[in-house]
Amino acid sequence: MSETRSVETLTEAEARAELARLADVLGEANRAYHAEDAPVMTDAEFDALRRRNAEIEARFPNLIRSDSPSAQVGAAPAEGFAKVTHAVPMLSLGNAFEDEDVAEFDRSVRGFLGLAPDAPLAYTAEPKIDGLSLSLRYEHGRLVQAATRGDGATGENVTANARTVDDIPQQIDGAPEVLEVRGEVYMTHADFSALNERQAEAGGKTFANPRNAAAGSLRQLDAQITRARPLRFFAYAWGETSEPLAESQMAAIKRLATLGFVTNPLTRLCTSAEEMLAHYHDIEARRAALGYDIDGVVYKVDDLGFQRRLGFRSTTPRWAIAHKFPAELAWTRLEGIDIQVGRTGALSPVARLTPVTVGGVVVSNATLHNEDYIAGRDSSGAPIREGRDIRVGDRVQVYRAGDVIPKIADVDLSARPDGSVPYEFPTHCPICGSEAIREEGDSVRRCTGGMICAAQLVEKLKHFVSRAAFDIEGLGAKQVEQFHTDGWIAEPADIFTLQERYGSGMQQLKNREGWGEKSATNLFAAIEERRRIPLNRFLFALGIRHLGEVAAKTLARHFGSWETLRDTVDRASDEPAAEAVEAMDTKARRAALAGSPAWSELISVDGIGDALVQTLVAAMRQPAERAVIDRLVAQLEIEDVAAPATADSPVAGKTVVFTGTLEKMTRAEAKARAEALGAKVSGSVSSKTDLLVAGPGAGSKAKKAAELGIETLDEDGWLALIGQA
Repeated sequence: MSETRSVETLTEAEARAELARLADVLGEANRAYHAEDAPVMTDAEFDALRRRNAEIEARFPNLIRSDSPSAQVGAAPAEGFAKVTHAVPMLSLGNAFEDEDVAEFDRSVRGFLGLAPDAPLAYTAEPKIDGLSLSLRYEHGRLVQAATRGDGATGENVTANARTVDDIPQQIDGAPEVLEVRGEVYMTHADFSALNERQAEAGGKTFANPRNAAAGSLRQLDAQITRARPLRFFAYAWGETSEPLAESQMAAIKRLATLGFVTNPLTRLCTSAEEMLAHYHDIEARRAALGYDIDGVVYKVDDLGFQRRLGFRSTTPRWAIAHKFPAELAWTRLEGIDIQVGRTGALSPVARLTPVTVGGVVVSNATLHNEDYIAGRDSSGAPIREGRDIRVGDRVQVYRAGDVIPKIADVDLSARPDGSVPYEFPTHCPICGSEAIREEGDSVRRCTGGMICAAQLVEKLKHFVSRAAFDIEGLGAKQVEQFHTDGWIAEPADIFTLQERYGSGMQQLKNREGWGEKSATNLFAAIEERRRIPLNRFLFALGIRHLGEVAAKTLARHFGSWETLRDTVDRASDEPAAEAVEAMDTKARRAALAGSPAWSELISVDGIGDALVQTLVAAMRQPAERAVIDRLVAQLEIEDVAAPATADSPVAGKTVVFTGTLEKMTRAEAKARAEALGAKVSGSVSSKTDLLVAGPGAGSKAKKAAELGIETLDEDGWLALIGQA
């Protein structure tokens, strides 16, 4: 795929391949950055890659993957620390890389709020510190808990360590009864250099960059080690509070400063996108002299009332964005090309590089996307890099603008070794030997081995026990891989029959290296606890292509129970036969399925696309895969998903459709409010629709609602119904 290809120019096949690549590299980066404190990228690059992933998903919602990075924040807490559930999630930020992105952010905020382009609207702009996010909870003015961000919902309890940081007050006066202060732990350049000198003299570990040093220092199991490290803290936000800090972002930051927290002196109030950009370029010019690492500037809507109205997407706030600094380049040698096989059978080429430092991070591998990219062409055959292919032994330029695992941007032909030959992409799976085919229109070659391919099977099992799926304590990716190698687990249902198949199971397990009687007992108990699982987590755990966390929640909420969803999918298998539509393009498929009730119901679920419905039906229709699912279901108690706890809501559990022009709130705001009240918002009218909200200009949807006898309200009626007239 071309380096400069925009999301708007991608074909569906190219987008699918790109999303697969992004899921792989973001997953690896999350583990390296959050769990191992050994990042393969900067924060700016990571966020930029998430942004591209989100843009592709926005254009191709039917391609959203089961392991989509859009539904993930950070990484799971590390072992060795107690877990802390954040009362208010610690979410990541959306990103901007160009000036136009900032202007678009301003337009989108105004559009959501229904503000005119020239209406007054203020933003704060502050440096984005390249450190480790930390949450500090104070009760009655006393520090009682400190926690890392973790995966956004659950972090690590590092209270003892945080108490050793001089910038973090132990006691504050004049604060709300409950105050959760959020900010960034970091290390200055001077302190970082001195620390590395001391480490080297003592024969200890030296750190690659200040961020890595700060994160590693704060996440020590021995707080005395943290005490000896020169950590600093900037406060810039808050989580749970028993009373508001102020009415605006800037006023709240000033109040944090009066309470004794260090806040960044470069924080400014801006009244336009132009002022935000001017401050961005001012900070960028000062960057080298600051004495600590920053990777961009964060803009936030100043009015806290507007922030509440804007609310959140699944993992990012609508009222804030991070404007990142440009990326860096480096040259190194390509030592080899490895082929990795993913859970869906995709063959992904990875460049093995002579290690090189790029932006303060040591890089030893890079993504090569697919066989076309290596050959110097895009999926349509057009040349990229002016047609220069990539060969083992080449001197290559590594480019890290937004990629977790960097990409190879160019090749130095003058340094190409004599006798080098073009790389031949494999046509058979390197794991199981099955033929690896490339379907027409697809840029990815996939192994056809399915369940006989150990790479696919093991990756599916790892996905099954992942945090967002079954999350069985003591049974992670490493244990699953070992149990599979030993023949103990060949499919998910085997996990729940382990103890039964091995008698008590205790003797064989406790005699394994790394296991004892207590750990074996704990594992079997943890497996038993997971026999009962919510429908959405069960669906996500199946590892069906395109069925991510968000889609799993959507399907679970719409159908309520596994039986209802299963029966609907089974009916769809015969209405018409799935084989008849798989080869059709989107338009023809929609026409063919228009008269099929089950297919129509699945596709009409808001947020569920054609591709997901096809893969879901295909998985349930194939005898081998269906048998695997059925054997698993027999071991479980799958919990129905109830409507949100909105007992007083007049629209809880109802399906609502909005059409026409809304004049008192934007469509996005209306949808968000309806969902918060427990309603299901659909994009089309059907017999399942309970209520149509029609503004001026309502057309075919209003007509169809009238034909079906569906209750219809205007905007005032809707606001009166939900108590906001």
